[in-house]
Amino acid sequence: MSPEPAADPLLDRAVRLRRRARGFDRRHPRVLDAAVVAAVALVAVSDLLFGESAPDADRGGVPAFVPYACAVAMALALWWRRRHPAAVFFALTVFVVAQSASGLWLPARVSIIFAFCTLFAFYTLASIGPLRLFAWGAVLIGAGMLLMVLVFEDMSQPLLSLVLILGTVTAAGALGLTARIHRMYTAALEDRARRMEVERDQRERLIAAAERTRIAREMHDILGHNLSVMVTLADGAATLADRRGEESAPTLRMLGETGREAMDELRRVLGVLHAEDRDPRSLSPQPGVGDLDALLDRVRAAGLVVTCRTSGRLDLLGPGVQLTVYRIIQEALTNTIKHAGGPAAAAVTLTVDHSRVHIRVLDTGGEPVVRNGRREPGRGLIGIRERAALYGGTATIGPNGSGSGWTVDVVLDPATAPPGTGASQ
Repeated sequence: MSPEPAADPLLDRAVRLRRRARGFDRRHPRVLDAAVVAAVALVAVSDLLFGESAPDADRGGVPAFVPYACAVAMALALWWRRRHPAAVFFALTVFVVAQSASGLWLPARVSIIFAFCTLFAFYTLASIGPLRLFAWGAVLIGAGMLLMVLVFEDMSQPLLSLVLILGTVTAAGALGLTARIHRMYTAALEDRARRMEVERDQRERLIAAAERTRIAREMHDILGHNLSVMVTLADGAATLADRRGEESAPTLRMLGETGREAMDELRRVLGVLHAEDRDPRSLSPQPGVGDLDALLDRVRAAGLVVTCRTSGRLDLLGPGVQLTVYRIIQEALTNTIKHAGGPAAAAVTLTVDHSRVHIRVLDTGGEPVVRNGRREPGRGLIGIRERAALYGGTATIGPNGSGSGWTVDVVLDPATAPPGTGASQ
């Protein structure tokens, strides 16, 4: 593939200047109109005051200031050229033809101003006016130039003058049409870019939905099957232990209940993965601080001695914050059970103070898993930090300094939750 040619610096600078000028004109649309009117009127007045062609006396009974007053009036008409392009053009064209037909004497510079105003109005009509009126305007200005050159004005070379005048008029109309086409082309490109952006977003959403469906299917096939087998075996073992009068029956029944709760959680997650636009609040309720007692009972049944102390208005916490608190305590206690080398204990403290939520889990468990000579904190501790960061909080996790056990200390700031944070975490 051949390399792309380098951009011309001058052309690139011109494009940037043009883009800035168009942006300024969009922000201040009347500034350009005022500048055009001021420039044209200034030229006419300066010719009246200092021009060599300024008359010293009246000509044809017309006061000397009349031509200049007409030039200033034509310049002022350009103020409305973009709001009423057709009306301004037709008025100026009729005025120029009527001036030529009446034989009103004009200095050379004022005649140029008349021509400039008419051509500028014709350009504006071609650029932003209705195309049907532009066609009629082209016929009008063409017929008016023919009458002026061949009938009203006394020119030594009328055909050459007619060719030059009509060529100038054609150039003004062509420039206006070019500006119109360029503006339409740019608008079409911008519209196409917007549509492509929408299509890209839709395609990304479809890909994400397909990936969520695949993940949900894999989770259902693997975790759902294994959990179902575990629950069935636990229920069967509990029934058999009951018949034999063994003490393990309550523990086995709790194992089955825990497995069923895990299956419910799995179904809830799979439902979220399958339905992107579903309101999370329409799903089954997520756990909150009110479910901590049941969580602690399950943990105690697993052999961990747990104490819990709460303070503050926990009921004022939103569902998203309550879910975050529940998950952090759940993960901290799960790590204690996993890493405890023997009988362990944990103390949970939950405090709500003003707009802050303070969670502390102090245990006497063991160290994190050591693999290949390195401590691996596990995904659970990373999840605790991520949940804390979601609410603008901090998470301090490490040894408690007593020689054994760890401390999980988390501070949340619910006021800094991002928009859309709900109970679906």
